[in-house]
Amino acid sequence: MLTKLTTDVLIVGGGTGGSTAAIQCARRGVQTIIVSEFVWLGGMLTAAGVAAPDGSELLFLQTGIWGEYLKELRSRQKGGLDQSWVSLFTYEPRIGAAIFADWVKDLPHLQWISGQTPVEVLQEGDREASPKENRITGVRFQDYEIEAKITLDGTELGDLLALGEIPHRWGWELRTEFNEPSAPETYNELCDRYPVQSPTWVFLLQDYGQKAPKIPAPAVDISQQFSGAWQGYGKQKFLNYGRFPNDLFMLNWPQKGNDYGENLNRLIGSKEEKKEFLQESKEHSLGFAHFIQTHIDKRYGLAQNAFPSPSDGAFALLPYFRESRRLLGLETIIEADILPMSGGNTAALPCNSQGEVNAIAVGNYANDHHYPRVKFDLQPKSMQWGGRWTGTPFTIPYDTLIPVATDGFIVCEKNISVSHIANGSTRLQPMVMAIGQAAGMAAALCIESNCQPRELPVRDLQEALLANNHAVIPLLNLPPNHPEWLQWQRYYLDRPEEYSKEGICACSSAFSSEREIGEHFRGTFRKIGENSYRIRLGDRAEKKQIWQLITTRPEVNEKLQHCQNEREISVWGWRNFSGGWFLLEKLVIH
Repeated sequence: MLTKLTTDVLIVGGGTGGSTAAIQCARRGVQTIIVSEFVWLGGMLTAAGVAAPDGSELLFLQTGIWGEYLKELRSRQKGGLDQSWVSLFTYEPRIGAAIFADWVKDLPHLQWISGQTPVEVLQEGDREASPKENRITGVRFQDYEIEAKITLDGTELGDLLALGEIPHRWGWELRTEFNEPSAPETYNELCDRYPVQSPTWVFLLQDYGQKAPKIPAPAVDISQQFSGAWQGYGKQKFLNYGRFPNDLFMLNWPQKGNDYGENLNRLIGSKEEKKEFLQESKEHSLGFAHFIQTHIDKRYGLAQNAFPSPSDGAFALLPYFRESRRLLGLETIIEADILPMSGGNTAALPCNSQGEVNAIAVGNYANDHHYPRVKFDLQPKSMQWGGRWTGTPFTIPYDTLIPVATDGFIVCEKNISVSHIANGSTRLQPMVMAIGQAAGMAAALCIESNCQPRELPVRDLQEALLANNHAVIPLLNLPPNHPEWLQWQRYYLDRPEEYSKEGICACSSAFSSEREIGEHFRGTFRKIGENSYRIRLGDRAEKKQIWQLITTRPEVNEKLQHCQNEREISVWGWRNFSGGWFLLEKLVIH
């Protein structure tokens, strides 16, 4: 017998976006239910094992719930977060899962149900009619039927889009559709073989310091698929790509690694086809683990108890899905929307038909696509900032969360209205977390105002997000704790024509976010090229004398740009032995 429940807002799926949406909505005081398939919330950040978030590493992007998450990680993860060279933030997935679980416990308006997947979308009206006559009213699961005023799709593959027959995309668009320079002119072999980006079943290795338990070989020898996996990197740098504290290593490796993309359409096929794909993907990763142990060192074995049962301890609960069914929304993000303005560092601000800036989330990841054994070139959207390469900032418009012709419904994951090409930038963990926070806030405001998502004034949503320290305008020189932060966010919402293509504002330079924390050294500064910096430490007892200097702080970046060669400097921060860099928290030029 089905248990029937009623709520104001229902979030389906416990992924990064869905989990964040549920937390934001319930924090607003709105009665909320989140239903997840797995026993961990957080999706990519936790259950899928990609606990090395990409993008949004610069301080001006560490806002909203993403900023809160980083603060919690720093307080809980012993050994610090800067351990790998793929990300400035790495942590054990179970710590991330505990953060989400603790947030949920603190919210009396939030109910969490796990172990359920959607089987039917409840609707009223004719889906072929106008939006006012077609409304999502809830979802039926194996053991529950939940009615809601607003339903959010936070599933990894956009399951509600298919179940509710809500218009959506899957696969490539040709260049003629959106005039995207990186899109193919005609459908080709790549489009057929990889209709979407390949998922990866992430696993964790552990350095046992001695011979580790043997990793079984796959039933079919697939070792030739991994030959050359660390070519150009070396064995240790390969492992340190995803190094976690406590001698753990995350394996999410694209070069002849554990990306898996055989017959990807099975992911949206029958239950049997999807199950078959998932089993093959996990076996592929197990084969990669066996290859690493065999060809690098037998002291590396599968980690123990990194994930809860039934994930076999070392393997994530689900694959890292890079692409989903994608909503056909009121607006679609295309490649032009994520590329920097000519001669600048940021993308243009999006505006709706009324001329209002309708940005509700900010990210900066470079456009990155995964197709096994294929190099796919895209238009560059990167810049050197703070001593290292990072992506150029862009924003997500609110209308990409709203269907063309369905009410009572919002998306909050990789299933937003985005082209296949642009999805390579919008799909990353911090970006999806920001989307989730905006979607959860929008749902709460709709309940408070008794309106549909398409009727919600975007400025009301932006003001509510800003009140929660969630940025909507990319400003590289404006850290979130700056006393003028709110003033300048609002300034460009009111005057988008004054927004600088460099993404900077005229905020007071009297404020500094620098902190005297971490290790302290004195040494000699050296500038290498345009935006690359080094320090030679003055302490000759140090085994490694020269370190790359990087920072996430705008004030430190400014000092690095103007510091002269051979000047004596004092630095505070953290050494990263995997990346060979010193992450600067403060810089003093002598």
